[in-house]
Amino acid sequence: MSPDTTAVVQTESRHGGGAAASARNLTKVYGSGQTEVRALDDVSVDFWRGQFTAVMGRSGSGKSTLMHCMAALDTATSGTVQVGDTDLAGLSDKKLTALRRDQVGFVFQAFNLVPTLTAHENITLPLSIAGRKADQDWYDTVITAVGLGDRLGHKPTELSGGQQQRVACARALMSRPAIVFADEPTGNLDSAASDEVLGFLRRSVKEFDQTIVMVTHDPTSAAWTDRVIFLADARLWMSCSTRPPTRCLRRCGPERAAGRLAQPARTQTTAAAEHVRNRSRRRLRCRHLGVHRHLGQLLRRHRRRLSR
Repeated sequence: MSPDTTAVVQTESRHGGGAAASARNLTKVYGSGQTEVRALDDVSVDFWRGQFTAVMGRSGSGKSTLMHCMAALDTATSGTVQVGDTDLAGLSDKKLTALRRDQVGFVFQAFNLVPTLTAHENITLPLSIAGRKADQDWYDTVITAVGLGDRLGHKPTELSGGQQQRVACARALMSRPAIVFADEPTGNLDSAASDEVLGFLRRSVKEFDQTIVMVTHDPTSAAWTDRVIFLADARLWMSCSTRPPTRCLRRCGPERAAGRLAQPARTQTTAAAEHVRNRSRRRLRCRHLGVHRHLGQLLRRHRRRLSR
């Protein structure tokens, strides 16, 4: 059964923020004849401003190809792509370079930091290439958000994997792009470093109203996002919210932690801070649980459709 891409677009178009990037009838074909490979097949999708979106699917489903085409890293065989109000069709190489530099941010699995430059120099590198100076207020805001103020003079080899990826995230945000594309940003990180990076991406959406599209295989990473779109066999299968079921939130509510505020061994301020931390952890665990259950339901529904 083929996915109904039109229904997905119509449903998602009710979002009030407007599209930071969109694709219509996007098709990408490699080779020809017997060697033809259809990496994308008539995909239409919108990525909304101020939203954190995950793109999921099996290997070969077209996730990275979709990201590359929408980020102007590759050209589509047919269809249209817009970043903001700019249609990528017909843009010269010079204009595409300017668009990638000014309107699109990138975070890669392999960090892609220049090893001979410090963290500060890597973060400001795109602006330096463009001949522009960093806005000091914005620079300070981003550095505070990533928590690397004491590591700016260190080179990549002197940073942990999580710190290197946070440098890459800060570099992606420094030009205040319309949209940031992240290709498996936690693929080379352990769970603790992954949480650091995903937490920063989540905060950049909430606090800076940034738009982020993340390609991932990991449902736990997808649980940090607002929305997940699924690709299957080079086509858009469906889109869904990652918000957990209400009953799950009720079951994991903060009632048990509330009594800790009265414990005499700690001050009220310390107890309140611990209560907030515990509540956030419970909500995150609940969110992960809800996403895993929801993904399982969707996959079972898909198998039933295929078996008809």
